[in-house]
Amino acid sequence: MLLFISITYSCSIHKFIPQGEKLYDGAEITLKSEDTINHIHKIKEELETVIHPKPNTTLLGIRPGLYFFYKTQKQKPGFIYKFLNKKFGEKPVYLSNINKEKSKELLDNRLKNRGFFKNEISYKITDNNKTARIEYAIITKKPYTLKTYQIDSMPFAIQRDIKETMNKSLIKKGDRFDLSLFKIERERIDRKLKSKGYYNFNADFLIFEADTNRYKNKKFDLFLRLKKEVPKKSIVPYSINSINVYPNYSLETEGVIKDTIVHNDTKFIQDTVFFKPKRLSPHILFKKGQLYNPKTSKLTSNRLSSIGTYKFVTIRYKEIDSINDGITPKKIDANVYLSPLNKRALRLELQGVSKSNSFIGPTLLARYSNRNLFKGGETFNLTTTAGYETQIVSGENAGLSSIQLGVKGDLIFPRVLFPVNIGNDFKYAIPNTKISIGGEFLDRSKLYSLFSVNTSFGYNWKANRFVYHELNPININYVNLSNTTQEFDAILKENPFLSNSFQQKFIAGLTYTFIYNELNDNSIKKPIFFNTNIDIAGNTLSIFDKNNSEEPNTFLGLEYAQYAKVDVDFRYHLKIGKDQRIVTRLFAGLGLPYGNSETLPFSKQYFSGGPYSVRAFKSRSLGPGSYVPKNNDTGEFFDRVGDIRLEANIEYRFPLFSYFKGAVFADAGNIWLTKENEALRNGTFSSDFISELGVGTGAGIRVDIQNFVIRFDAAIPIRKPFLPKGERFDFNLKKPAYNFAIGYPF
Repeated sequence: MLLFISITYSCSIHKFIPQGEKLYDGAEITLKSEDTINHIHKIKEELETVIHPKPNTTLLGIRPGLYFFYKTQKQKPGFIYKFLNKKFGEKPVYLSNINKEKSKELLDNRLKNRGFFKNEISYKITDNNKTARIEYAIITKKPYTLKTYQIDSMPFAIQRDIKETMNKSLIKKGDRFDLSLFKIERERIDRKLKSKGYYNFNADFLIFEADTNRYKNKKFDLFLRLKKEVPKKSIVPYSINSINVYPNYSLETEGVIKDTIVHNDTKFIQDTVFFKPKRLSPHILFKKGQLYNPKTSKLTSNRLSSIGTYKFVTIRYKEIDSINDGITPKKIDANVYLSPLNKRALRLELQGVSKSNSFIGPTLLARYSNRNLFKGGETFNLTTTAGYETQIVSGENAGLSSIQLGVKGDLIFPRVLFPVNIGNDFKYAIPNTKISIGGEFLDRSKLYSLFSVNTSFGYNWKANRFVYHELNPININYVNLSNTTQEFDAILKENPFLSNSFQQKFIAGLTYTFIYNELNDNSIKKPIFFNTNIDIAGNTLSIFDKNNSEEPNTFLGLEYAQYAKVDVDFRYHLKIGKDQRIVTRLFAGLGLPYGNSETLPFSKQYFSGGPYSVRAFKSRSLGPGSYVPKNNDTGEFFDRVGDIRLEANIEYRFPLFSYFKGAVFADAGNIWLTKENEALRNGTFSSDFISELGVGTGAGIRVDIQNFVIRFDAAIPIRKPFLPKGERFDFNLKKPAYNFAIGYPF
């Protein structure tokens, strides 16, 4: 079928090709050498990038962009072809557009840059009816290789500092002559010199010279020199003379006389105390008398920006010495200009919620923020939420609704609060201390009311630009189930597992989160994301509990939970071209109750299905295992949960037009119990877990406006684990699951 389509399109395109023209079908390079070449495939790939222009884009043997262009050349092309040509059309590339001799020159020049001289390059044209290809045959001679690498005569100070960096040199004896390697080496030396105070140095001041006269076997000596007439101020190091910090800088007050406070040899200049110097000083890494270092400057800027008080952070250096003899070290003043955000902010957000389990409704969020609360960069956030959902289905579950009210307060200190002074010697960022307390009321009609209070104390910090840590040594939850209906009491009575998950009202423990994230670095072609969460509860409380009876242990009269829970989330992005990527994700989670607990607390259990999980199944309706819900099961409203969760996803994302993106995907996953539960038969994890994975596939459209994403996905189940074995594969196009969500699924 694809072959037929390809032939049909080719014929329809060929009739548009002008008489005497051949459609350029690309170039092929064969590369041979008189000598063994390391990584010859990389050299060949680089040579292929030299040849221009590129042929018209093909997809499964057809050229849709070229086809749309040709169709618009008709007298009345029509609106659809005009639109498609504007978005995807390509002008034809003919053989006559290719300058073969120029391409030979470019190939030869690139080979010379890589150490291959006196190359033999020829080409021939392969004619195929209306198309033609060019085949370039290249034979290279033995390349020149490095015998010695030396630093030529330079002023003493800079020569000494360059020599100190040579143990990390990228150029080694036996290396092939390679201009790109020399350029990288210059940039490496430049970075090292900058870190040693050479404020005005530039990589372009360095030049490499190769000498082949001493050898007859294609060896060469390499000399590193300074170019002539390099500015004298560029070959001496600079040290910091003074540091001036403006904690409340604005253009309007630039000329106003301000008070100056000196703290740790740093001048803090502000009209009134906007930010306490002793709180701001630890975020500034450079010190008086230190050599200039751009890395230290950048880290200081990052640390100041992470406080959350400032909109702009600008660091400027001013040269203050007039001596310019190329020998005497020079000095600079460091001026730090900090432009604050508005101290108070109010944010209102109205969300429309539509879930795949037929619940819809609005949620109102209001957040008040006070930045720099105690003049030390402290941030106070007060967040309130109010939401209402109702289920728009007919039948027994019609009219089910949910009301959610919540309030949460966060106080964030841009420093470590700890009984013992642990210092501020953190290379990348100073940890934040976060204190939180909040409460939530949830009323689910015809079932129950749930009141919960949460408080936590902990630290979060970035170890580098990829690694993030969050540690909460104190994390306390209190949950109270009330106003249960007879219907819900009957559910609890029939399901001891579910009943136990609601009994323990008190959860106190430790949580830790580790994140490694390369996704925001556009220079990485294959970025990864790794997230692991550890949650341990009840250990500390058991120390204070002296109960030796068989009754559940309590703390302050409340039965508390004991469990250990860990999960990992791994994502891999493969970038294809400019705007396409293949994204894969693996998730695994395990929770084990012990001691005082027979089950995990309900709020800590896993679920599967929905817009951020296995999208072919309704939210929280998959599993556990191959459990078959009863006809009157309220699982679509009341969540089915488990102790184990496994999921795998793959998604191909591609651009459509403007802000619209497309995706095709496949998801697989499920949840399981660690212990047998009579109320949820066949829900226990076993060696047969693969056959119990729910599997689905689908496609979606996303509106992506500067990383704000509105997503619509449609998915169809392929395998349903709740069906009998041998009947679980069920591909039904007539019953897709629709998911509307904010943000990408992973």
